[in-house]
Amino acid sequence: MADIVGAIFGALSCICGTPTCNCIDQHRNFNDDVDDLRRKLDSLTSQKQEIESRIQEEEARGGQTVRQQVQEWLKQAEEINVKVRAFLEKVQGVKWYKRACLDRLVCRKINMVKEMLDKGSFPEGLVIERAPAHGNIIPTESLVGEISTKEEIWRYLMGDEVGMIGVCGIGGVGKTTIMENLHNDLQKETRFQEVIWVTVSHPLDVFKLQKKIADAMGERLRDDEEVKMRAAALMEIMTRVRHVVILDDVWQKFSLKEVGIPDPNVQNGCKVVVTSRSIEVCSYLRCKIVKVKPLSQEESLKLFLDTVGDGVLQVPGLEEILKLIVEECAGLPLAIVVIAGSMRGVDDVNVWRNALIELQDRVKSVKDANDEIFKRLRFSFDRLDSLEVKNCFLYCSFFREDYEFSRRELIECWIDEGLIDGLPSREATYSRGHAIIDRLEKNFLLEKATCYSNPIGRYVFDSAGAKMHDVVRDMAIIGIGPEFGYMIKAGMNLVELPDEHGWVKGPKKLSLMENNISKVPLSLSPKCLSLSTLILSSNPNLSKIPESFFGEMLALKVLDLSNTAIETLPNSISKLENLSALRLHHCMKLKYLPPLANLRGLKKLDLHGAGIEVVPQGMGMLISLEYLDLLFCQNLKEIPTGILPNLSSLQYLGVCCLQETTIIRNLEEVARLKKLETLECQFDAIQDFNHFVNKFKDFQSDIAYSLVVGTTRDMMRESKYELVITECEIREECVVLPNNLKDLWILCDKNMKSIFNRTVMLEMEANELRRCYIFNSEDIECVVELDSSSSSLCCPILDKLELLNLQILPKLCELVRVEEATTPPHIFSNLKELIISCCSGMRKLLPLELQQAFQNLENISVSDCEQMEEIIASSDSDASSDKFTFPKLKKLVLQSLPQLKSICSAKGVMVCDSIEEIEIWSCRELKRIPVQLPLLDNGQPSPPPRLREIYMDGDAEEWWESVEWDHKNLLQPFLKYPPSR
Repeated sequence: MADIVGAIFGALSCICGTPTCNCIDQHRNFNDDVDDLRRKLDSLTSQKQEIESRIQEEEARGGQTVRQQVQEWLKQAEEINVKVRAFLEKVQGVKWYKRACLDRLVCRKINMVKEMLDKGSFPEGLVIERAPAHGNIIPTESLVGEISTKEEIWRYLMGDEVGMIGVCGIGGVGKTTIMENLHNDLQKETRFQEVIWVTVSHPLDVFKLQKKIADAMGERLRDDEEVKMRAAALMEIMTRVRHVVILDDVWQKFSLKEVGIPDPNVQNGCKVVVTSRSIEVCSYLRCKIVKVKPLSQEESLKLFLDTVGDGVLQVPGLEEILKLIVEECAGLPLAIVVIAGSMRGVDDVNVWRNALIELQDRVKSVKDANDEIFKRLRFSFDRLDSLEVKNCFLYCSFFREDYEFSRRELIECWIDEGLIDGLPSREATYSRGHAIIDRLEKNFLLEKATCYSNPIGRYVFDSAGAKMHDVVRDMAIIGIGPEFGYMIKAGMNLVELPDEHGWVKGPKKLSLMENNISKVPLSLSPKCLSLSTLILSSNPNLSKIPESFFGEMLALKVLDLSNTAIETLPNSISKLENLSALRLHHCMKLKYLPPLANLRGLKKLDLHGAGIEVVPQGMGMLISLEYLDLLFCQNLKEIPTGILPNLSSLQYLGVCCLQETTIIRNLEEVARLKKLETLECQFDAIQDFNHFVNKFKDFQSDIAYSLVVGTTRDMMRESKYELVITECEIREECVVLPNNLKDLWILCDKNMKSIFNRTVMLEMEANELRRCYIFNSEDIECVVELDSSSSSLCCPILDKLELLNLQILPKLCELVRVEEATTPPHIFSNLKELIISCCSGMRKLLPLELQQAFQNLENISVSDCEQMEEIIASSDSDASSDKFTFPKLKKLVLQSLPQLKSICSAKGVMVCDSIEEIEIWSCRELKRIPVQLPLLDNGQPSPPPRLREIYMDGDAEEWWESVEWDHKNLLQPFLKYPPSR
């Protein structure tokens, strides 16, 4: 039939001439073009399927994420496939006379499909390295002797055969330290999207465990839901990402399903690691068990010498005694470091010999596994040089297991107890407290910890803190506490107070914090005539205390009811004439306090965040009061005139300065407090703050301050002179900065496009600013905005700035915005540390014209900036061979910068001979590292003299081979990766 039609059209073309001939050609072309379109569309479908298959293979290996352009191509290819197939169905069987005009449309479709086929080649690959797992680096000790155990666990983490891993061993053998090291290695590994560390402790509380996991992932579960519903919600959250969950210090059996943790398997690629002293618990959870064994004698000796110092081997006659002491440590790392720490600095052989005898005597009395470690640790406690330090150490056991306390919190508790006393000022007392913490840390009776505040969601700031190893705490509670009259029942999920018989032993100090005690029986009146400290804080449902409860506690000195639902205090409080500290922190339902006039010895009254509406009656009679905290008492409208001057011993004052209060008008009374050392204030509005500062600077002298503008309840307390601005609007008004301000925090502010400009932050005298933190603002476009009228104003503020930390600023596009007619001033000339994170609009970090201003930079860290292309902006000339000198730069960190193509211009070099550490993670587009190597006297290049390591992700070997760096072979010895898979 086709041949017949073709013959007919051939004849017609001869008879009718050119027009008909063209029409006939178009008819023939139409059929050919439709067939060509079908073939190309089939090719596009095959190409799309092949790409999707390759992506699945890459993702199955872990650590990969699909490039954005590949995702967009797949989406467009699918849309074209659907539209073109619908078009082909419509043109099928179309009348012949319509084909000529449709052929042009078919040709356009062919070109469109062909263009998509050409775009689908992706020579740079389909996937990029996924950013390293989210989490915080845990401060920990380096490993000695546990390397093989760590490598075994790492193999299970990186392999597919094992999902549940159980790390078992006796207390103090090093389980947690091994996992802390692995946790930190996993932060630099791209296989997992989340690495979650949770300390479980005893007793297990599923509700709290769920919260800890959700918090670690930056998620929130509803507190008003039952555990089963929360488990379902947590399960849904956790199934979104490939994760590792590390559950440290598990004592009890439980099911993952009960908590909401998905079962780890090959399909989801997730892992769960449990550390426990109980093999039975790990077996119940179907774990692959890894036993942590004690160190060998050789390893133990090395760890002991690392801790005590190699110099002891130079003391004649000491080596054999030292080896015998190490033997008595039984290969337990905790015992080794604690005992070695207690002997640090001792070079008298007789003291060492006596220490060996004491240690051997203690070990001989060992009865069980717990006693085995307790006796060795008790040796270090006995060697503490004063009763003051011993009591300070024992107080640390008052907190629940694995509690991380800030130094400030701990020292304040010691002050309340009178454990550090008799010093001329609170500042001197704090110095003594820090010295004691340092001593306990050096003796390994306390561990360094990082206490996190959380002003901006998942991105946290930390301050120095401490914690007690759970085994050390057990030793303090069981082995020593009873001798000192301590009874510790913190964090044990108690729902009732001890009955009358439970108080018979007459404890001197009783800690019941962090339980679920909700009521005190009306008939309970414990006879505790020697009780000096009672801590009932963080029992969130405790709302009432009967009058009779305190009747037989006349020796009570410290009473802590913080973070409870207490509504009123019994009048019997007024009879506790020995009371020196009354802590009612965050008792938001508290409306009434009884008269306090009789409490002449009261030194601390903490009503921070309480619900009181008037100050307690008789507060003006508290002549011994040194610490008064009325911050965030939102219902308190005034402090009556005449009260503050009577508090002549006051060293610390915290108040709210709201529009309705008379606090600001009482500043003259504050000025009369001659012993006042620290003032903390919270303001609702910038206008109130400005009014305060203008009056305050007339008499501020050396008073330390922490000032907050906005709704936050966080006082950063990072320095003696700080200002926090958060959740408030700054429009055209100028912010008046105190003239000795050291730390400035800008959190979540609205309607600010820049921080330092002509209308904002321009107090001329504020030239002592050292650190500036700007977080979580949707509107900020630049940090400094200069024009001809403002450049001379804001530069003095920045002259001494040492740290600039910018996080979660999506519209930030430049550090300094300069009008063309304005000459850039030498700002940031003292800047030492620059941290940029999650600033998705930033493309170039350091402007070329200000490069000379950054000569004192020691640390540059840039992470999670999706559009960052250059670190040092290039000049307009492509041939530029600029030399960028950073004479003091020690550390350069570049992490998760998928668009970063260069650090500086194509021919430019960075001269930074002081560099010590370079870290590069997930920067696969970076093709050149321009750090220039210094030359020796003979003219040959050599590695920078202080360089210690070049750290990069474990899958970066191929990238390293391709990256350009002159004399790269000289740097090979400095390369470090996470442990091999």
